[in-house]
Amino acid sequence: MNSELRNSAPLLDAYLRYFETERTAFTIPGHKQKAHRLDEGLGAVVDTDTPLYGGLDEIKLTEGTLKKAEGLAASLWGADYARFSTGGSTHANQAIILALGKPGDKVAITRTAHRSVLSALVLTGLEPIWLTPEIDQATGVPTGIPVSELERVLDQKPIALLLTEPGYLGTISELAALIIKAHESSIPVIVDAAWGGHFGFNSQFPQHVLQLGADALITSVHKALPGYSASALLLAQGKLLNLDRIEQSFETTHTTSPAGAPLASIDGCRALLQTRGDELTGELLSHVKAFKVAVQANFDSPIFLKATDFSTGRFDPVKIVLRANILGLSGVDVERELQKANIRVEMADRDTIVFLATLADNAEDFKILENALVPILKSLQGPTRTTQTSLSWSVVPTVAMSIRDAYFADTEFVPAKEAVGRISADLIAPYPPGVAVVAPGELLTEQIVNGLAATQKAGVRIAYASDSTLATYRVTR
Repeated sequence: MNSELRNSAPLLDAYLRYFETERTAFTIPGHKQKAHRLDEGLGAVVDTDTPLYGGLDEIKLTEGTLKKAEGLAASLWGADYARFSTGGSTHANQAIILALGKPGDKVAITRTAHRSVLSALVLTGLEPIWLTPEIDQATGVPTGIPVSELERVLDQKPIALLLTEPGYLGTISELAALIIKAHESSIPVIVDAAWGGHFGFNSQFPQHVLQLGADALITSVHKALPGYSASALLLAQGKLLNLDRIEQSFETTHTTSPAGAPLASIDGCRALLQTRGDELTGELLSHVKAFKVAVQANFDSPIFLKATDFSTGRFDPVKIVLRANILGLSGVDVERELQKANIRVEMADRDTIVFLATLADNAEDFKILENALVPILKSLQGPTRTTQTSLSWSVVPTVAMSIRDAYFADTEFVPAKEAVGRISADLIAPYPPGVAVVAPGELLTEQIVNGLAATQKAGVRIAYASDSTLATYRVTR
C-alpha cells in the first residue's frame, strides 16, 4: 500500500504501515482484523480498522505519533494548540466550551449555533446570551452576526463569544470587526467552522478565523475536507484561553479508544492542504463556477446564491445553494427526484437545496449532477414564490428558565395545541441544518408550534423532539 502523502503525515504513515506488517494481536479491538473468518460481510466493514493504541502507536504511546501529527496541524493553521477528534465537531465544541468557565457564567452565542453547542451549555451550566443574525431581505438568508449585536450584550459581561462561521448556507459574519470588538474587552472568540475547513488555503477563498485573530477554530474534517466520518480538528491560541484546561476538557469528553482511521485521515487532509491546498481549492472553485453557469443558462432568473449577493468576503464561493422558490418548485420534491437517479443532496426544504461540493469532486461528478438536475427543475418549475426565511433562522427565543434547569426538570407531554405558552424541555430542530428552533427552557409560541408542523408537512425531518410526530410536546411541569 502506498500514498504520496505518507512521508509528511505521521499518522497516515502509521496506519498504512500497520497493514503492511503481519501481527498476532492479543489486544483490542476484538475483531483483530480477522472478522472475515466469522462472516465475510462483517469483515468487509471492520477488518481495515485499527485503533490509536496498539495500532497507530504502541499502547504506551511511546512513539508520540499523535503528538507529532497534531503539532504539524497547529503549525499549518498558526495555532498554539491542536487536537484531533474522532467525535466530530460535536465533541470538539463541547470540549472547548467545557473549558471556558464555571456554571452560571454567561457566553454570547449566535442563535444559528449547531445543536452540539447548545448541548454543551447543558453539560457546563453556562448561560447563553443569544445573538440574532441579520437576514438578507432579498434572499431570506441569515448573513451573520453584526458588531452591533455583540455591542448590545457587552454589559452582561460574557466570558466568551461563540460563533458559527461560515453558516450552513455559506454566509459569514463581520468576523474581523467582531474579533476586534471582543478582544477590546478581553473576550475570547471561539468559532465553530465545521463547514469551513477549506478556508485560508487559496487567495480566492475567505481567510480562516485564526488568520483573522480568533482564539479557537473547530472544523469537521469530514465535511468540506475529504476526511473520515466524525473526524474533527480543534485549534486554539493561548493568549485568552487556558490551553491546559482545554486539554483536560478534551480528554474528559473524548473516547479512550479512538479509532485510527479518522485520526489518520485528519493527518492526511492536513498534509494534502499543506502540499496542494492552493491547487485543489482552485480546481474546486473552477468546477463549481462552471456547474453554476451551465445550470443557470437554462433559466432566466438567478437561481443560485452567489458571492455578489453579499458583502465582499462574506460568502463561501464553493457553496452551492439553489433557491427553489425562484423556480416555483419545492426543494423536497427535487431531492426526491434526484434520489431516483441515485444522487443525494446535503439539505432540501421547500425553498432551498444545498449541494455539498468538496475537493474530492471532479468535472464528471458535476456533469452527472447537471444532467440529472436540469430536466428535473424544468419539469417541476412553476410560478415564482416570494422569499421566506426558514424557521431555523427566524425565531427569536424567549428564555423562561436556564437551559440546564429545563433539561433536568420534571416534565410532561401535552397536546400541540396546549403547548403554546409552556416551557420546552426539548431541543427541536429541522435537520439538516440542526439549528434549534426551540431549546430547553424556552417558551413554545404559536410561531414555533405552527411553524414546526408546517415544516414537517413540507417533508423536512424534524429532529430531537421526544414525540417525533409533533402531536405532543414535552414541557416542564
